[in-house]
Amino acid sequence: MSTKETLKNENPFVRVGTALYKIVSQPRLNGGHVKKRIVWNNETLRQDYGKDYLAGVPKYDGFCTVPDHVNYCQVIDNFLNLYEPIGHEPKEGDFSHIQALVRHIFGEQYELGMDYLQLLYLQPVQKLPILLLVSEECNTGKSTFLNFLKAVFRNNVTFNTNEDFRSQFNADWAGKLVIVVDEVLLNRREDSERLKNLSTTLSYKVEAKGKDRDEIAFFAKFVLCSNNESLPVIIDPGETRYWVRKIHRLESDDTNFLQKLTAEIPAFLYFLQHRKLTTRQESRMWFSPKLTETPALLRIIRCNRGKYEVEAMELIREIMDNVGIDSLSFCLNDLLNLLNLSGIKIEKHHLRRIVTESWKLTPAPNGLTYTTYQFDYNRDCRFAPIRRVGRFYTISRSLLDEL
Repeated sequence: MSTKETLKNENPFVRVGTALYKIVSQPRLNGGHVKKRIVWNNETLRQDYGKDYLAGVPKYDGFCTVPDHVNYCQVIDNFLNLYEPIGHEPKEGDFSHIQALVRHIFGEQYELGMDYLQLLYLQPVQKLPILLLVSEECNTGKSTFLNFLKAVFRNNVTFNTNEDFRSQFNADWAGKLVIVVDEVLLNRREDSERLKNLSTTLSYKVEAKGKDRDEIAFFAKFVLCSNNESLPVIIDPGETRYWVRKIHRLESDDTNFLQKLTAEIPAFLYFLQHRKLTTRQESRMWFSPKLTETPALLRIIRCNRGKYEVEAMELIREIMDNVGIDSLSFCLNDLLNLLNLSGIKIEKHHLRRIVTESWKLTPAPNGLTYTTYQFDYNRDCRFAPIRRVGRFYTISRSLLDEL
């Protein structure tokens, strides 16, 4: 017997393990239907259809989640596939509206955007960066792009809120291809860590109310939108798991644009099946981090830095520019005094954490002579050199620019 079968559609009931389900088509608010599996009762089935009906109900050993958009199978080795078919039949044709949307969202990274969508379609288990679309303007097309992903991948895309993401119960979204959060505001450190871990993990504990936790393969990608361009999520320096795009306002507003996009999906999928990727896998999230680094990402990283760290970096940059040097040596007390004289009151332990943990600087192994700078308002450049002895740190202009 083949290991891959098609579900017997003539019967609205299935038994999976020891549980009985009825497969129904639930009407949706915006038209159409969505397939649901409702737990059913054996006795109710006998009352409605007779005592012999249960014998003809298809029986499966359990559930599995195996994503595939080209060669989809609903039954694999007698396990019922929870991943949903997308139902589109690829067909050569025009998809100019979809091209316009992708070009608007990804701009100069249009080909990378096409690669992202192609990987979603043809390699659904491949890890991809967290796509974050930001804009303080209205009518930018961010929500249209989310609805387009929903139209392409249908029930394998789920819309979450910030509270859904934080909830311990995740059975409704753990097996999805794309998890989208509109108006995201995950500005807690625990939110950021959870999001990063989920974007790269290979397995995840699924938990539903009243049921035991179960470990499944996790392949979901995150697409986030926010009106906050500065602090939608916490992104630390050196973080490579985010792809942030600033989206500009649409030039025109077409109320039927989503319907036009939906009509072009078969042609778009045909194009993706025959298109050659412009990138090769260079990281666990496919793209080289340098390719997905954008000014919008760097802005969020800068805004995530604390006030005291920014002030310290600006002071060091001012000394370098005024004195004409490309590196500065200092002990903690040197920098602490300069900051205090500039009106920045910071504790020494806080400054040590910035220097050693955020900037990752290490002191000289022994007490050595070094040249640092102090305020001197009698000089044109405001800073005068001074020789001291100590276990000093050295920061270069290139590291400062990187930070």
